[in-house]
Order: sequence, then structure tokens, then C-alpha cells
Amino acid sequence: MSSFNTWLIAVIVLSVIGIIATVIIAFFIYKYFKKHGLPAINISTYNPHIVPPAVTPLYTTVADSQLQMATIENFLNEIAREKPIRFFPEQLAGFTQNYSTKLGSGGFGAVYKGTLPNGMPVAVKVLHENLDKRVEEQFMAEVGTIGRTYHINLVRLFGFCFDTVIRALVYEYMENGALDNLLLKTGMAGGNVSFTILHNIAVGTAKGIRYLHEECQQKIIHYDIKPGNILLDNKFNAKVADFGLAKLLSRDNTHVSMTGIRGTPGYAAPEMWMGTGVTEACDVYSFGMLLFEIVGRRRNYVEASNGNSSDSQQWLPRIVWERYNSSQLTELVAAVHGLMDEEEREKAERMCKVALWCVQYQADARPPMSKVLKMLEGEMNISPPMNPFQHLMVPIVDLGLWSQSSSTNSSSPLY
Repeated sequence: MSSFNTWLIAVIVLSVIGIIATVIIAFFIYKYFKKHGLPAINISTYNPHIVPPAVTPLYTTVADSQLQMATIENFLNEIAREKPIRFFPEQLAGFTQNYSTKLGSGGFGAVYKGTLPNGMPVAVKVLHENLDKRVEEQFMAEVGTIGRTYHINLVRLFGFCFDTVIRALVYEYMENGALDNLLLKTGMAGGNVSFTILHNIAVGTAKGIRYLHEECQQKIIHYDIKPGNILLDNKFNAKVADFGLAKLLSRDNTHVSMTGIRGTPGYAAPEMWMGTGVTEACDVYSFGMLLFEIVGRRRNYVEASNGNSSDSQQWLPRIVWERYNSSQLTELVAAVHGLMDEEEREKAERMCKVALWCVQYQADARPPMSKVLKMLEGEMNISPPMNPFQHLMVPIVDLGLWSQSSSTNSSSPLY
């Protein structure tokens, strides 16, 4: 028994000494590496049988041709958390049955009809193969603006494709095409569309633009509102489309510096051609010009019957102003739309007066889209509009009619 106790004590003493020795050794190792740092470890994947050490690059290199692709790839990575899906070229070929049905074409490329695997029809906009800087900017503008938003009056972007083979955008399919096809082109049924539908198209378009200007997380200026960019679904609901010129802004930005001419002649606001800072009021101006065409069921400008294309009387906005100023707006509406009930006639005249406010020469005199919509829907009285063309005769002053301090309710004396 005595020898066992002696052995047990010896084991315990040796264990304690071992633990103390381990702690001391660990302490000195810690002190050493704290003073001298960790030793360098070679984690190179170099294989001496494949690449000589002298030519192993320190950094990854890319060809110049890849840099432009890398720029857009970074952009696409930034919006990857948003809703649009990135499709492969093979998928687009399948959606469109090898691009067998062309819906239209333009300077950007061509649009084809397609069908998603779930049966939903789509429109596939294929950009030109030579993706120059301008088309590249339009591609990023489309994905970066409409790709981040969703509203019933904005055309939905389902996805896109971007690689060395094809660049394309995939949208919801709009059965009734563009508004200009409905109203302006020979042989279409614009003259047979009811005024109720036309009024609903105007209101729907206004709602879409209001959302862009006032309800998005970031303000979006479209820059190219016109009938060709208002698409209609199978129930003639209006949806704003083509965001190739759009600009995404923080709400702190009040003016945008223009780096080039944007918009379409006949719809673009005057300030857009002056190279000065512009605001969302340029979209309001364009919407006003669109309203004139909806009410008139025709383009704003047509050549005179005598061949004198300079005849100012053939410019519809000027005709509307002169008829309004001479209290003949009712007769003008009746001449265009024929027999109308009292409610329709009032809506048509209201649209004319709203359009006159929207196309004021001075941007500050134009109402914001929230008030444009209220006036169109009859929720706000409309004050007599000023002459939008008086700048051709005398200078106009900033009246500040639509400043934030102005009353927004229907009892305001301005409306």
C-alpha cells in the first residue's frame, strides 16, 4: 500500500511539472512571435513543370478589349439584387423561336416577340452588335432605372442578356402596341377609340410619370416622353416605356447638367436644347405635347393643305391656345370628337387646359406631375392658363405658381 501511494504521488508531481513546463514554453513562443512576427508561408500555386518562375505574374492581367466588358459587368453586379433576371443567349433564342417574329426596329436594334417557359408573352429588344458608348449608356440606363422599379403604369423589365454574343432586354409584351400607332398612323383605328379610353390613357401615363418623379426611392427623369414610348396592353392601359435616355437621381438633385442633346424634337422642352441644367419639368412639357395629340387624335404639327408647311395655324398647340383664348374651346373639341356627353366634353376641355399649363415656356411655371394628375382627374380646379407662347413676343417672369408653398388643395384660387 505504501509503494502505491508513493507511485501515485510521483505521477501527480510529474503531471504538474509537465503542465507548468508547457505553459512556460507556450509563453516564450508567444513572446517570440509577438516580437518577430509569424514566418512567411509560400502558398504559391506555381507548378515548375508548367510555367517557369520568372514569368509567373504578380497580378492578373486582362486585354484592353475586356475592360469595357468589365465595366458593364460591375454595373450588372451592382443591380443583381434587383428584380431583373440575367438570361443566356440560348434562352433568348428559345423564347423567340430563333427571332422569327419581329415587332419593329429602330436605331437601337430590333424588337422580337417571344414566350417565356411559363407561357407569358414577352418583347425582346436586341441591341446592335456594335455596342458603341451611346448604346452602352442606353442599355445601362434601361436596366438601372426601369429594372429597379415596379408600377402598373410602367412597362416591366423581366430581364436582360449581356455577353459577347448578344445584348438584349426582355420586357412584358404589350398587345396594343404604342400610342402613336393607335392615334397617328394612317390606317389605324385611332378615330374609333372612345374618348373614355383616350382619357384613361392620359391619366395612366400621368400616373407613371408621377411615380418616376415623386414616388421612387430615387427620382427618375425619363427625358423622352412621346406617343411612341407609351405602350398599351390588351385593355388599353397605358405604360411608360423606353428608358434609354432616363437618368436616375438622388432627391437632393434639383437640376441636371446636360452632356448632350436628349429627347425628340416636337416633344422636348425648350431648356433641353439650350444646354442648361434641366429638371423633371422637361417631362411635364413633353407630357403636355402628348396630351395635345391625344385630344386632337393627330400629330401636333401637320403641313397646311396649300403646301405651305410654315403655316403656324397648323400647329395644334397654338390652335388650342387661340381657341381657348377666344372662348371657342368647346367648338374645337366638338369638331374633333363629334357628339359627346357633358362629362366627356368637360374632360376634353380639362385636358386642353392642363396641356397648356404643361407646355409653359418657363420650366418653373409648369405644374409638378402630382398636380397635373389631380387636374386631369377633376380633383383640383384649373386656373386660366397663361399663354405658353408669349415668350415669342415679350419676356416672361418667374411667377412661382407651382412652388412648394402653393396650396395643393382644390380650394386654391390658382386652380
